[in-house]
Amino acid sequence: MNILLLLVIAVTVGAVVFGVMTLVTGGDPGLKPAEPDTRAKPLPSDRPLVEGDIGRVTFDTAWRGYRMDQIDQTLRRLAYDIGYKSELIEVLEAEIAALREGRQEDADALARTRAAALNPKPVVTEPEPVIELVSEVAPESAHADEEPEEADHETDAVTPASQKKSADASESVS
Repeated sequence: MNILLLLVIAVTVGAVVFGVMTLVTGGDPGLKPAEPDTRAKPLPSDRPLVEGDIGRVTFDTAWRGYRMDQIDQTLRRLAYDIGYKSELIEVLEAEIAALREGRQEDADALARTRAAALNPKPVVTEPEPVIELVSEVAPESAHADEEPEEADHETDAVTPASQKKSADASESVS
């Protein structure tokens, strides 16, 4: 029993001495910093996904693994695409059922809807009209002989005095 205990102590001391000597002499380089092989390759955003797209996606490395924002974005896109394809399968199944039941009009409507969903037209928005503010300032010498403008109330528009006199005259006649 004493020989077994001495053997265990000798192996333990040998392992500790080996470990210390390896660290002191630099025989263990430790972990090398992880360098990304390439830049991240995201999923394509201009078309529906295919099986090969998922195999080609890569992510940038970060301190604790991969960049979480890239992973989250990819998962959201995959969930969207799976939902889109599930809805497309449902429309195709409804179209087949309509054809089997002899409802050609319903099948044609579903086919048009499916085609429109697969090839969406680009949304064309009209540019907003540009409103230019133009302030016309008449030279004072041209209107020196005219009467000043008056307003009936604070909310009324300002009208030239000559128009006001003609409006007052027409009201008194009627």
